[in-house]
Amino acid sequence: MMASSSSSFDFLAHNRAAWDKLAAQDCAWSRPVNADVIAAARAGQWAVQLTPGPLPHGWLDQPQGLRILCLASAGGQQAPVLAAAGAHVTVLDASEKQLGQDRHVATRDGLALDAIQGDMRDLSVFADGTFDVVFHPISNLYVPDVRPVWRECHRVLRRGGRLLSSFYNPIVFVGDRDPAYAEQGVIRPVHPLPYADTRDLDPTALQAKLARGEAVVFGHSLADQIGGQLEAGFLLAGFHEDHAPTPRFLIDRYVPTFLATYAVKP
Repeated sequence: MMASSSSSFDFLAHNRAAWDKLAAQDCAWSRPVNADVIAAARAGQWAVQLTPGPLPHGWLDQPQGLRILCLASAGGQQAPVLAAAGAHVTVLDASEKQLGQDRHVATRDGLALDAIQGDMRDLSVFADGTFDVVFHPISNLYVPDVRPVWRECHRVLRRGGRLLSSFYNPIVFVGDRDPAYAEQGVIRPVHPLPYADTRDLDPTALQAKLARGEAVVFGHSLADQIGGQLEAGFLLAGFHEDHAPTPRFLIDRYVPTFLATYAVKP
């Protein structure tokens, strides 16, 4: 039975396995920072990313003493850097091997951080008002509904806490990805939003993707990404656009396809 027509398809287990595989392959988002980066962070020279470029000024300038949840962002990068910069860090991710990268850096460099395996849509392991900051770089494309993510982020933040999140401009999910169109300089809209691999990919292409062990993705509308944050109770305090440094799709050459928001729990 095709995954697109099977209600029993476990996308979370599949994507967990896909990211375990990527971590083992040392992909860009699974490559732990080196000891020099941690030493620099301890000395006050640190950087973490929501998009390819630097964080906008004022979004997270002083992490010292803050209780930060790095949500669905394991891989030995943001969480250890923030811990070295003086924050009290917890990282939650679906992939145990991604979390292993954070634990590796913490052990190697003597950092204190908590690494917890879980689903970004269910933060019930944390009490209300546990965190000052939720740092959530691009990852909610791996779940079919982002509104539960925003509701849980709102719940676990204290009053005045901030949600720093990023996601793809949904326009990237609309076009036909046949390389022949890109070679012609043609952007051919074919997929309406919201997008889901499990529904919108050709069945043969979907089964090939699953067989390769690649993560299935979901393209969410701005109504879900930004409107969902507002519906959860957040106030939008900042918005940022960024371009792909190495365009993967033709559309990347024309519009900023990385979006980030700074939202506050009033």
